[in-house]
Amino acid sequence: MSTTVEAIFENGVLKPVVPLDIPEHTKVKVTVEDECADSFDSLSLISMVYEGLSPKDIDDIESIILDRSRFSRNFD
Repeated sequence: MSTTVEAIFENGVLKPVVPLDIPEHTKVKVTVEDECADSFDSLSLISMVYEGLSPKDIDDIESIILDRSRFSRNFD
């Protein structure tokens, strides 16, 4: 059986937010994920790059990024 529960870490102990329906002394495997870290997914971080920029500024930045001639030099 596998289930995901929220817990609070207090005084060195994980305390489930809701009661668990498992017998006492049952050995379980716990995966800890920091809830704060999950709130910043990649898409939201990427969208923050353009915050406060005008549409023209965004167009200028994207044209520079897409200009592949700036990625390498010719060593002829």
